[in-house]
This record gives sequence, C-alpha cells and structure tokens, in this order.
Amino acid sequence: MGKDKKTPITVNGTEYQFEDLTQEQQTLFNHCVDLDRKIASAAFNLDQLSVGKDAFIKLLEESLAKPVEEPKGE
Repeated sequence: MGKDKKTPITVNGTEYQFEDLTQEQQTLFNHCVDLDRKIASAAFNLDQLSVGKDAFIKLLEESLAKPVEEPKGE
C-alpha cells in the first residue's frame, strides 16, 4: 500500500502537517491563504487603476493646454 502523503505548511516559522490540524485550524488556515490571494489581487487592481487615472489626468492636461476656439458667428 502507498504511503499517505501529508501537506506541510509553515505558520510563524513552525512547520505543521495540514492533515493533522483540526477542522477549525484547517478552515482558519484556508481563510489566511484566500485573504493573501485577495490582497495580491487588490494590489494588482490598484496598480491598474493608478496607471489608468494617471493616463486620464495626462489626457485632461493636454486638452486643457489647447487653445479654445471661439465659435464663429454668422
């Protein structure tokens, strides 16, 4: 028979086997992992939003720098 493989995880520098944790501990660990993913995704989105805002500010500045043409009266 094959050996059961266990998943090592590290919490605060201490290694544990995921399968040896209680159900509550596994759930808490999974929340931490999921929150790490969400934080990374939010940081990525913030980078995109910041670059987009900078681009729109540049376009607005360029538009404001153009002379305004007066409407031609008839």
